[in-house]
Amino acid sequence: MTSLKYLERTRLAGTGFEFAQGVRAGAWLFFTGHEATDFQHGLAPSVAGKPGLPLGGAPRHLREGGYLINRFQRLIEAEGGDMRHIVRVDQFYPTGASVNGYQRARKTALKDFVPPSTSVLMEELLVEGAGMNVSWLAVLPGEGREPKIGRPEGVPIPKHSGFAATLVSGDYVFVAGQMPNNEAMTGIEPAAYRPPNAIWNGTDIRLQTEFLITSRLKPALEAGGSSLKNAIKAQVYLTKIEDLPEFMDVWNAHFGDHPCALTVVATKGLALLESIIEINILGVRDAGAIKKEIIEHEASSAMRLGPAAVRAGDLLCLSALYAADENGVLPEIHAAAGLKHLGVPAGLQMKAILAAAGEICKAGGTSLDQVVRASHFVGDLNVIHPVLTAWTEKLPGIPLPFGAVRCPAMPIPGCDIVLDMWAYRP
Repeated sequence: MTSLKYLERTRLAGTGFEFAQGVRAGAWLFFTGHEATDFQHGLAPSVAGKPGLPLGGAPRHLREGGYLINRFQRLIEAEGGDMRHIVRVDQFYPTGASVNGYQRARKTALKDFVPPSTSVLMEELLVEGAGMNVSWLAVLPGEGREPKIGRPEGVPIPKHSGFAATLVSGDYVFVAGQMPNNEAMTGIEPAAYRPPNAIWNGTDIRLQTEFLITSRLKPALEAGGSSLKNAIKAQVYLTKIEDLPEFMDVWNAHFGDHPCALTVVATKGLALLESIIEINILGVRDAGAIKKEIIEHEASSAMRLGPAAVRAGDLLCLSALYAADENGVLPEIHAAAGLKHLGVPAGLQMKAILAAAGEICKAGGTSLDQVVRASHFVGDLNVIHPVLTAWTEKLPGIPLPFGAVRCPAMPIPGCDIVLDMWAYRP
């Protein structure tokens, strides 16, 4: 029996799939993968507008952002929370044209308190016509969880969004998505910049990754009383997936002795054109009562880039999983490639991923039915039906707190799904 409370379970029209609009897990509130849909037809009518008046009313993306934020506010307040207790926000957009409207709506609602934020561009969202896919994480008031903003020296805050670079809630330290931009957001910081004519002067990905780890993530964590060694979860976005080996070489030089759960996916673009990488990170305070615990699971080692998972208090953060072995995509998936239109390869991928995730959750002291955030990064949104079918077969009767976006590229040929998960450890 799950110990989670599902908020506004919603059956998606004409399907057997249930979406958990929110999940309450102890003092945590998770809202994952929201798009401005009515869950029955597509975009909500108030967002889509009147077909005969395409230019009528408030700007389209302002309406869309406001619609989502009103939903979040209603869900949070129904659990006794408030908007001042949001600790992390993640946004995916199919185009940069969506961003300003959403940020205006967010700023209107949150005023001077915008928690750590990550915004990247993806190829396509799940609901046709949607301009944003949004996930929020909040805490309930009390017991020392009130968010406190940290101000790391040398870590600039974009004036247009005004989010906090570092935020502390209890023993947890949340760091916003970081790029190697200069303070004015007009280009790359000199320490991370390689002149185009300097052919042998390092590589862009190595310079930018090294700068982000040492000059952005490290001071941002330290501003909250944490450190690189106490990082528990990082999410990395690369504009060129072929940069993955070089990125991992730099990353492991800093985190090899104290790894954190790791998700790396391709993005279509970032807020600064010259940036080819963005990283957000979560840690725990060095002097806090909550300690970082690395969870080992040798059987899944070829399915991920980081450790199986990292446990910190009542959270278990898994490294993203894909259906591969040491030679590439699992043989049975490659053999079924000719049945992709029937969803067979995608279904096999999800079964393998969920089997591994279940074992990792067990090793971490919890179970798969305690997943509170399941973000699917896919190469083709047509795989979502077999993906959700695999979930419902594995966890019948349990609504899923899921999101799905289409990435421009996958790290392994034949692997269509990268699954990022957080679980609750009651």
